[in-house]
Amino acid sequence: MTRGQEQSIEQRLEERVYLSMLYDFYGALLKENNRRIFEAYIQEDYSISEIAEEMEISRQAVHDAVKRITKQLKGCEEKLGLLERFEQQRSEMRRLHECLQEMNISETDPRGQEIFQILSKIIEE
Repeated sequence: MTRGQEQSIEQRLEERVYLSMLYDFYGALLKENNRRIFEAYIQEDYSISEIAEEMEISRQAVHDAVKRITKQLKGCEEKLGLLERFEQQRSEMRRLHECLQEMNISETDPRGQEIFQILSKIIEE
């Protein structure tokens, strides 16, 4: 596999993760039918052909729906910025975790342990 192919695969994976996260934030705003199509395509990794067959619609209809839904989800993020804010907060929590470690606050100390548990829970969500 060439370096260009590796980058292309990596970019597609990053895009799928990004779209999955957008769906987590804004999926409830979609119509039920669009949610089913997008979940099958992004989260369950069905092909366009598989979705078309299962939903008894054309491949072109599925392709168009995925493009339209992607545009809609990205538009929601542009307007509301919830995913960006979430990522910023998670980054700040990681930095706070690092600062506490640099201050030699011990995870064995009862209060330190509680602080680290809270931070870890927030970061992992």
